[in-house]
This record gives sequence, C-alpha cells and structure tokens, in this order.
Amino acid sequence: MDTQKPNPVVLASGRNRGDAPRSGVIHVNVRHTRRFTVVGNHLAQHAELSLVAIGLALHIQSLPAGARIGIKDLAARFPESEHRIARALRELEVHGYLARTRVRLPGGQVITRTVSYNRPGCVESDPHPDPRASPHPGPDPHPSPAPSRAAHPAAEAPPATTPAAVSPEAVAPQPPATPRTPGGSLPRPRNPDNPWRHEAAVTVLTDLRRLDSRLLLGRQDIECLAPAVEAWLERGARPGGITAALTANLPPQPRNPAGLVAYRLTAQLPPTLAHLPRPAAHVPPDPFQTCEDETCGLAFRSREPGLCGECRAEAGAA
Repeated sequence: MDTQKPNPVVLASGRNRGDAPRSGVIHVNVRHTRRFTVVGNHLAQHAELSLVAIGLALHIQSLPAGARIGIKDLAARFPESEHRIARALRELEVHGYLARTRVRLPGGQVITRTVSYNRPGCVESDPHPDPRASPHPGPDPHPSPAPSRAAHPAAEAPPATTPAAVSPEAVAPQPPATPRTPGGSLPRPRNPDNPWRHEAAVTVLTDLRRLDSRLLLGRQDIECLAPAVEAWLERGARPGGITAALTANLPPQPRNPAGLVAYRLTAQLPPTLAHLPRPAAHVPPDPFQTCEDETCGLAFRSREPGLCGECRAEAGAA
C-alpha cells in the first residue's frame, strides 16, 4: 500500500498509440516538477547556429548565477576542444544569446562581463550591472564594439523573467571581442567546417610577424581573425596574395595591429571568381602511316593508309 506509483507517461502525438506517426521521432514527455530549464524553440531549432553552439547555450542557461563559463572551464567539463568551444561562444555572441564586454575595476583589474540572454533582443541593457566596474575601461584608442543582438524571431513579446547573468571572469581564458571593422563585423566563410582551410588561415596570420614585426598578433586575435582569412581563401585568394594585401603600405607605427588587419580583411575582401569554362578535351593526333609507293616509304600522319602528300601530288600531275 505504501508503494509510490511512477508518474504517468503521456505521448506527445496523441492520447492513443494509434495516433503515433508511422515514421520519424515519437516524443514521450513526462512533466518536470524540479531541476528543469525552459528553452525557446528559437534556440533549440535555430537555423544558423551549430549543434555545439545550441548545446552550449542550453548548458549556460541551465547554470546558476555566478557560474564560471570560461573557455578553459568549459573545456574541462566537456570533451570538445577549446577551439570548438571558442567558436561556439562567438556564434552565440553574433546571434545575441551571449554578450561579453570588458570593464575595468577601480583597482585597475580588467574583467570580462558575461551576460546570457534566453531571448535575444528583448533586454537591451545589462540586467545586473556590476557596481565595482567602471563605465570607462581606460584610454583605448580603438575600443571594440559590443556584439550585435539579432532577435529570432523579431516580433516576440518581452520575456516573463529576467535572463540570468553570469559573474565576471578573468580576461585570460576569454577570447577578445571582434576588432573594429568598416561594416561592423568580419567576413565569414560560407562553409566554416574546413579544418585544412582554418589551419592555413591561422598560418597566414601567425607568419605576418615574420615579414613585419609591427604585425605581431596575439593568439586570441588570431582566433578572431581566422574566419575572415578563411573567407578570402574560400573566394580563391592564395595565402601569398593575402599576406601581400595585409602588409602593403603599412603606417609607420600602427597603434592597433589587430584592428588594422581586421579593417583590411573587410575592406579589401575580393569578389568571388566567376566559373571558367573547362578547356576542350585533348584531341590525339592522327596515327603514323607508311607511304604505299614502293620507291618512297615515307612515314606521315593520316587517318587512313595511302600515299604521302608528295606522291599524291606526283600521281595527280601524271
């Protein structure tokens, strides 16, 4: 009599099993009463985010306020590499699910303020500002713009609850914001999942200091600029041509090498080359034939055996 009965299982497709679809997934949903997170379909079924980014956004939204979500912390928690986690975090920033800004504390320490949005575009300000943070991080001549927050979808009602904010984290494990560009964002390749092209892009950016010591880029700047170089390579540009475009006519003392490289990668992005028609297939020459005149025996090319040209001319004259 004291045995507890389990929660009833309800099929999402209908009350009767006869209503289940003949193919595809069948949902068996059980009502959650504790330890659950509400996630909108605009995130779970996002058409542009990768599967790693969607899963990472779900994990971040399920964490309590104050949890650490640095790249090294996430890499220690999940089997994905730091590179894949950094790329997923950038995807969430581009689509407005995550905002990371640098602020300077009164003591001079620079921290990264990380805010998670469960519905992008509905909250425009920081819901939990840090009273220790100064609104002016310092005399930076080239400040990094805050990432854009695109709404998906745009005409949604404001959320019922305020998104959770994540506590500040150290700058070292976090990638920097995208450097300043003419259009506000760096170009990106259409097919980002190409490890060989990404490795070539990282090599181009790393070797810039070999040609000019003024273009010394940090590891985090290289990770941010690598997708833009991949876009150049995807459009048919060769690594030597990209290096020449980035190192030509440099100013005497560039104050922000990463911003300068980002500007040139965006402003000088080459167009996509038109498809060239394939050349005609190689036509083999006619085979060799031996002149049938017994006194000649000259070898010549012809489709059919017979007399050579001189012998035919003499036979015609006779």
